[in-house]
Amino acid sequence: MIKLKDLMLEGNSCSNCSRPKSPLLTEQTNPEKVSPNMLYHVYQKLPLTENTFRYGSEAFLDLWQEARWLHDNNQMIFEGVDKQLLEETEIGKFDFYNGKLVPIDLLMEEVDLEEADKKKKTPPIGKPKRGGSKKFYVYVRKPGGGVKKVSFGDTTGLSAKINNPEARRAFAKRHDCANKKDRTKASYWSCRLPRYAKLLGLKSSFSGFW
Repeated sequence: MIKLKDLMLEGNSCSNCSRPKSPLLTEQTNPEKVSPNMLYHVYQKLPLTENTFRYGSEAFLDLWQEARWLHDNNQMIFEGVDKQLLEETEIGKFDFYNGKLVPIDLLMEEVDLEEADKKKKTPPIGKPKRGGSKKFYVYVRKPGGGVKKVSFGDTTGLSAKINNPEARRAFAKRHDCANKKDRTKASYWSCRLPRYAKLLGLKSSFSGFW
């Protein structure tokens, strides 16, 4: 299977080859209907594989989409790797994927970008933060899949007495912290607040239950 990027590199890095040929206008071509970027390659005698656009960028895709139309309609002559790309790959073509119009031969790159974007949008799991509807909040994974935001902490103005041993013991007993195992419950995180003291800007060296 032809790899698009490999062909691009081949067209750019063949030091022992003669100079790759640039696109040529035909007698049928109206230069006024050809984009400045395409004409640049024609007049500067540069193959399209030597374009300076970032791989996968809008300008990159526009150039190859135009090249495909010109090639398919006999409006321009392409040779070498340019011709191979247009005749043996789907570069310059688009189709719908998951309801979104995407470049066909860059489909895997597009999917990878979408996955990366999803990862950016996925909040950090198991790392409590200040704020939210209560004093603190944390994102956890639900047993059946998905992510849940858990808000916890006192909202009446009371301070967390992490460094007071008696207060810790009383809290742990009152809330039955030893039996709080469900990470999707506020009580689990309240009982383990001292463990995340540094993360939440609290001063404590205690890392157990209250």
